[in-house]
Amino acid sequence: MAQSPFFTIESFYNLVKEGKLMAAKCNRCGTLLLPPRPVCTNCLSEDFEWVELKGKGKLLTYTVIHVAPPQFQSMTPYAVGIVKLEDGPNLPGMIKDIEPEKIKVGMNLKVDFDKSVPSQWPMWPRYFFRPS
Repeated sequence: MAQSPFFTIESFYNLVKEGKLMAAKCNRCGTLLLPPRPVCTNCLSEDFEWVELKGKGKLLTYTVIHVAPPQFQSMTPYAVGIVKLEDGPNLPGMIKDIEPEKIKVGMNLKVDFDKSVPSQWPMWPRYFFRPS
């Protein structure tokens, strides 16, 4: 039976709050959707299950932010990149625990979770990448 109402961005971030990186897996064709969507982008099925991802991958591309919105200004300069996860999907996120000038395309990164409670927008729990 279709379970798509449970496969939302809110559900994804509730799992991040628990320290889990999860994707919606289509039960018809096996496509992994990250972030989750109510309909499979490959076969249009609405039948999904949550699967936990390893959270490891290689950096595809990145940029260093020097001018940021007010809520991120104290973090500048900071890096944001797109990581090709070993499990398949690409995932964007901040890159921490490394100086921006030492970041290289192709480097191995892994997901970690920010345990602090956001005090201003964005209020969702946060994940980030760090060198593995």
